[in-house]
Amino acid sequence: MTDTDIVYAYAVLHRTPQAAEAVADVRGVAGEPIRLVDPTDRTSQLAAAVGRVPAADFDETPLKAHLENLDRLEAMARAHHAVVAAFAGHGTAVLPLRLATVYRDEERVRQALDLRHDFFLTLLDRVTGHVELGVKIYAAPTAAPPGTDSAQAAGLGAGRAYLAGRRRQRRTAEDAWEAATRTAARLTETARALAVDRVAHRPQRSDLAGPAPGPNVSNDAYLVPTDRVDDFRARVLAAAEAQPGVHVEVTGPWAPYSFTLPAEPVL
Repeated sequence: MTDTDIVYAYAVLHRTPQAAEAVADVRGVAGEPIRLVDPTDRTSQLAAAVGRVPAADFDETPLKAHLENLDRLEAMARAHHAVVAAFAGHGTAVLPLRLATVYRDEERVRQALDLRHDFFLTLLDRVTGHVELGVKIYAAPTAAPPGTDSAQAAGLGAGRAYLAGRRRQRRTAEDAWEAATRTAARLTETARALAVDRVAHRPQRSDLAGPAPGPNVSNDAYLVPTDRVDDFRARVLAAAEAQPGVHVEVTGPWAPYSFTLPAEPVL
């Protein structure tokens, strides 16, 4: 720890024996030890998980450069998530803060806890005993359109056969998209009946989603009671069965990233 360190905040949580156990073994985005900061009212069970990081890397200007470097951004995101997951894995209700939430010092963190104390406690009460599950629906054509050979066998030249194949390909993709959209509406009703809340995220672009069976039609997050996770997964996937041109993924469980609001950093 030096005078040039600043504070990186990972999450707000209940100060419990489980949280104290988790913090002993976890390291943060700069390999730093994690500690818990209390609000001014020391009788409160609220705390923030923080680590001291070098200002040379995490002050405003260098941090902006890091966030524009995809390799550094990915490494930071993984380390940030590992801290949050460590607390969640010990059974601690946790409110993940947004990536790269930094403060000048721990006193600023304490001020943020004081300012939003009741709000944080309300959110923590809400997510206690719950996890986040994701449901992604893709338009995935199940069969390739006939090739040019079959079209030529029907008496078409190579150029006309190619155009006919492209038209069939486009129709297949459109049919898959419509089927996925209908399935998304049905699955939303099924999933919402098993969850306490839903957040609809923007569908992921193919260049960000990685390998995928087709275009992402919907990308939703659900807040699900811990004891309903298996039932949620089974029923959502069952509702998607026998739907041609559709691929459904249920991801998680995760800490409730989609259902918490980040504290604004006080630099």
